[in-house]
Amino acid sequence: MNTQSTNEECLGWAARDESGHLSPYKFSRRALGCDDVSLKITHCGVCYGDVSCTRNKRGHAKYPVVPGHEIVGIVKEVGSNVHRFKIGDHVGVGTYVDSCRECEYCNDKLEVYCSKGITYTFNGIDVDGTVTKGGYSSHMIPDNYPLALAAPLLCAGITVYSPMMRHKMNQPGKSLGVIGLGGLGHMAVKFGKAFGLNVTVFSTSISKKEEALNLLGADRFAVSSDQQQMKALEKSMDFIIDTASGNHPFDPYVSMLKIAGILVLVGAPSELKLTPLNLIIGMRTISGSGVGGTKEIQEMLDFCATHKIYPEIETIPIQYINEALERLSKGDVKYRFVIDIENSLK
Repeated sequence: MNTQSTNEECLGWAARDESGHLSPYKFSRRALGCDDVSLKITHCGVCYGDVSCTRNKRGHAKYPVVPGHEIVGIVKEVGSNVHRFKIGDHVGVGTYVDSCRECEYCNDKLEVYCSKGITYTFNGIDVDGTVTKGGYSSHMIPDNYPLALAAPLLCAGITVYSPMMRHKMNQPGKSLGVIGLGGLGHMAVKFGKAFGLNVTVFSTSISKKEEALNLLGADRFAVSSDQQQMKALEKSMDFIIDTASGNHPFDPYVSMLKIAGILVLVGAPSELKLTPLNLIIGMRTISGSGVGGTKEIQEMLDFCATHKIYPEIETIPIQYINEALERLSKGDVKYRFVIDIENSLK
């Protein structure tokens, strides 16, 4: 992925230390390889992972860090072995840019679970040993899908779409609970309604009720701190998708599952505590999931284009990124920031 021709100087915004403060940063990308695709970035979504990495919350930041892993743009150059993409195509890059391409998971188009480890889009180690500040293209954006709206699909969208499809959460008439109503949660609601599910949103904030029901089309809203509301919903859910990253009790949600119900965890709380009998007696399942593979991502993009499923976004210039990251860390965004790279990073 490149904002300029290969080997030319690129302009990005980088964090230099654990303050996470971003400022303009010039760097060079490695030469285009025979299997690579170079693109002009038009938009990039803002994910909480950007906050986590730039502020070194997990202890592995390789400064300077140029974040961003919900990337869309236009192909400007392709390597000699590339046949699927051509100059001018609308394409996207998600959370990873390479894998071994040989293991059982790569062969099944589940590259994100590559047995030898994936190359992350940023703050990863590239094939030449340098730290990644971008990536190669792996997904085609349908021509009729707006690029700015496509950006959040490459992380927030696929993170909920992949487990929903894996666990058959696309059966019309079934019931789905969505915990948390941020970037991931609002996409889970949109997919759930597109699949014909009866969707209930769980949130700590009553202020999100109106938008959950009227903007996103959820069928029901419950305040998770209201024990009476929660008790009334026991054994009523076929599926629950948990997008909350903060620590929260799991037993109340497990108790909402019907017999053989499934709860999928896609958020990242620091711990998970529950009563084992809650699982055993109800034959219930708790599953985890990361993002999806290239095949799933392409299927999701095509599904969104066909059904006109669009994320709710707030478009910002790159110069607003520090304020945006601070707002994101406080949950003050409805529901995904998208940076207009093309018109503000010059």
